[in-house]
Amino acid sequence: MNNAPGIMISAPSSGTGKTTVTLGLLRALAEDGMRVQPFKSGPDYIDPAFHLAAAGRASFNLDTWAMGDALLNAIAAQAESAEICVAEGSMGLYDGVATRGQSGYGTSAETAQRLGWPVVLVVDVSGQAQSAAAAALGFRMYNPDLPFAGVILNRVASPRHERLTALGMEKAGMNVLGALPRRGDLTLPERHLGLIQAVEHPDLETAISGYASFLREHVDLEAIKSAARGKPLALGGALPAPPAQRIALAQDAAFSFAYPHLVEGWRAAGAELLPFSPLANEAPDPGADLVWLPGGYPELHAGRLAAADTFRAGLRRHAETRPVHGECGGYMALGAGLIDKEGKCHAMAGLLGLETSYEKRKFHLGYRQAELLAPMPGHLAGARLRGHEYHYSTILEQPDAPLAKVADADGNPVPETGSYRGYVTGTFFHLITGQEP
Repeated sequence: MNNAPGIMISAPSSGTGKTTVTLGLLRALAEDGMRVQPFKSGPDYIDPAFHLAAAGRASFNLDTWAMGDALLNAIAAQAESAEICVAEGSMGLYDGVATRGQSGYGTSAETAQRLGWPVVLVVDVSGQAQSAAAAALGFRMYNPDLPFAGVILNRVASPRHERLTALGMEKAGMNVLGALPRRGDLTLPERHLGLIQAVEHPDLETAISGYASFLREHVDLEAIKSAARGKPLALGGALPAPPAQRIALAQDAAFSFAYPHLVEGWRAAGAELLPFSPLANEAPDPGADLVWLPGGYPELHAGRLAAADTFRAGLRRHAETRPVHGECGGYMALGAGLIDKEGKCHAMAGLLGLETSYEKRKFHLGYRQAELLAPMPGHLAGARLRGHEYHYSTILEQPDAPLAKVADADGNPVPETGSYRGYVTGTFFHLITGQEP
């Protein structure tokens, strides 16, 4: 099977403007009538929702550390009907985990090379001119086998600045695909976990339309289309199977982070997804086989969740006879209590003894590998899982039986083991993939 032609939007580091470039490009190509398939390289939870808003098509994560070739192929196959793929990288082009002796480090460069998508490097040229070319050349030559389309110069101060920077790129043999003048309004709102969620943006449609117009004015879209490439994919591979037939899936501003390839895999396999909103005080469908609470921001909505008596009563009824699973924020909501940033404790569902504090903040970030000590929905005891953890909340109490032995990408144990009680399970990591014993 041939992979759809695509490009990888990456950068030397975070904060260079690759998200706004990606959103503007997705929308501009879609406005031109192209079938555009967005992707996100790496484990980021937030960007895919922005991609969906820009392209009108669900975005999927591609992760060379957490996913085997079969799953990568199955996810890339979601672009089968697309005319072009636009993938957004994570952090810098070559940034990933440092563990040796494994097949992938989780870098955007690996994703691009694996799928044959040339890299478009977004370079923040503020504070430099010709010197930017030396950095860009270093990124291209660091891996000579990596397909490279060219650069987009970002935050250009003046026509003279653009001319000097472009001269340097020409000398280095770098193809300049566009030059974006510095504009203070081309940023997305952020909070403690990065960007705010797409559903919370005060005027996302206007913002994305503005990015598209800006790119049309300053970037050679035809050159980018012409640069898109792909390579054949091996046949085989499937998206993850559903953990139940009828799945009540919490979906609102407090519970929004579920990996798209998981949800799409459940749907493609014939599972019935039954969305409900805990913030709207909705109980899960009483006919569901499983309730799944994904991650999100329960710490920002703790008071409303504590007051959502219909939601909590329905959740407790379900947990008497059928499984309930929570990831990260969903896990916190299943616990006994959550302390907000002001130090106020809010009662949660009480299905687990977990107590967490957002007042006592500590950054928890990184890949996780886990061996299940007990079953969880969709996986047997002994299964080996890979996922990603990203939160600031601190565990005060985790009295229930540990769900898994959990370690970081280097194999170092972490205390966020997850836990289980009866039919209820929870983890602080977001599941990406799993292998049964």
